Amino acid sequence: MTKLPPATRMKFSFKGRDFLTLMDFTAKEVEFIVDTAIEFKRKWATKESHEYLKGRTIGMLFEKPSTRTRVSFMVAIAHLGAHPFPLTPQVMQLSRGEPIKDTARVLDRYLDGLVIRTFGQEIVDEYAKYMRIPVINALTDLTHPCQGLADLMTIWEKKGKHRKLKIAYVGDIWNVCHTLMVVSTLFGYNMHIARPKGYDANARIMEYVSEKGGEITFTEDLGEALKDADVVYANTWHSMGGPEAEKEKRLKDWKGYQVNIENTKVCKRDFIFMHCLPGYRGEEMTDEVIEGPHSVVWEQAENRMHTEKAVLALFIP
Repeated sequence: MTKLPPATRMKFSFKGRDFLTLMDFTAKEVEFIVDTAIEFKRKWATKESHEYLKGRTIGMLFEKPSTRTRVSFMVAIAHLGAHPFPLTPQVMQLSRGEPIKDTARVLDRYLDGLVIRTFGQEIVDEYAKYMRIPVINALTDLTHPCQGLADLMTIWEKKGKHRKLKIAYVGDIWNVCHTLMVVSTLFGYNMHIARPKGYDANARIMEYVSEKGGEITFTEDLGEALKDADVVYANTWHSMGGPEAEKEKRLKDWKGYQVNIENTKVCKRDFIFMHCLPGYRGEEMTDEVIEGPHSVVWEQAENRMHTEKAVLALFIP
């Protein structure tokens, strides 16, 4: 394999490791991954070749619908010179009841890496248990580490590194929120989560935050969360693959938690607006906000490709 450029050569032992959750990494390791993504973004912009995984085969096992994750991973894999192999469970023996451990050990003989977008975190963990090749979590119900890297990269690009920031999050307490809680804990951000009573974070995430001393505040007061915020992060009120069946109830519960032009007046004058998408205009945010001058949503979406490229290049042998 062509060696990585000097700015992205290994400082940590990533090769062959799984990428399952950001809770498995230190702040320095996560920073290095994002720095590598920034270097790849520069190469992409200047059209420099970066085929560091030429000849590799990478499986993409997606059990949930996807736009950004699917396309960004396929493009990232292609840019790195590897071959993406989309795998659909419905046309595999998994659909007939073949155990994950059997599928995993067979795919392990064919592929150099496996990207999985699925439901329970335990599914990704089981693949990792039975495979020697790196397993990369492209989303579970618990966490979304690739999105977390892209979010962090975007915040650094717009707000700089190593700054004390207040992040206001408004939306479902689901995988993206959990990952942002981990990111905030790793880098010392003061995160305020606005949500109706009864919507709480996963116990495993809360335990991590508590052990690491994270500054996470839950509030039912949207104004309190938004006041003096440097970053405003909106998300859907009814996450895909989660409690979608409760959609009507959630629309009622979350009424009053919309991010709009009026209530963002209490944020810092130079706040940035983020959203992982898909976004529902008229629900969690208004069109004026996502299309407004504070929005960095499209740069954030682009950064998915760059951060995923970094993970692939650093972790796959």
